[in-house]
Amino acid sequence: MTDDSLRITEIFYSLQGEARTLGRPTVFVRLTGCPLRCHYCDSEYAFHGGERMTLTSILEQVAGYQPQYVCVTGGEPLAQPNCLPLLKQLCDAGYSVSLETSGAMPLDEVDTRVSRVMDLKTPDSGELDKNRWENIPLLQPHDQVKFVLCSRGDYEWAKFKLDEYRLAERVDDVLFSPSFGQLEPRQLADWIVEDNLPVRFQIQIHKLLWGDAPGY
Repeated sequence: MTDDSLRITEIFYSLQGEARTLGRPTVFVRLTGCPLRCHYCDSEYAFHGGERMTLTSILEQVAGYQPQYVCVTGGEPLAQPNCLPLLKQLCDAGYSVSLETSGAMPLDEVDTRVSRVMDLKTPDSGELDKNRWENIPLLQPHDQVKFVLCSRGDYEWAKFKLDEYRLAERVDDVLFSPSFGQLEPRQLADWIVEDNLPVRFQIQIHKLLWGDAPGY
């Protein structure tokens, strides 16, 4: 990889399907590669391939959409070191920038202007041991923590971590999302209401609108 390039799977303009800016028109910059293999992954096509692009060309393509919001995603974006200068340059350009990260990579060098949407991998994800718990003290109020839940066991585990790390006090949004095709959304919604949890229930609306098709 050259000093100013990244391997990119796709850059596209769509609606944000989850997290705090749900429903907002957003440019997505999907980086190639991921060291994890979660059982429910919906972006396996980003594990390999991609096109090498300079930071300048990425920024030019993003600017062509004239967006307010930009989401850097993957794969695992932070697996490529040049993700860090990309995030900084996107912030410098005046965009509202979010980063979707697995939580398996260190967050300490990510520009603090970025809203970091960090997964905590549940037991049923198959990647529980990849969680970097040392990232949690680095989180700021404008960051978000996401749990993708596959079962009642995952839900109970997530409730424990919510309390153990006082996540609802640490960040503005803790997101509980049902794994598509594994946990019924209504079932998760009922559990959250019954337990009066301080979390945001979410469904991935891009899947409801367009399925798992790349580019949405």
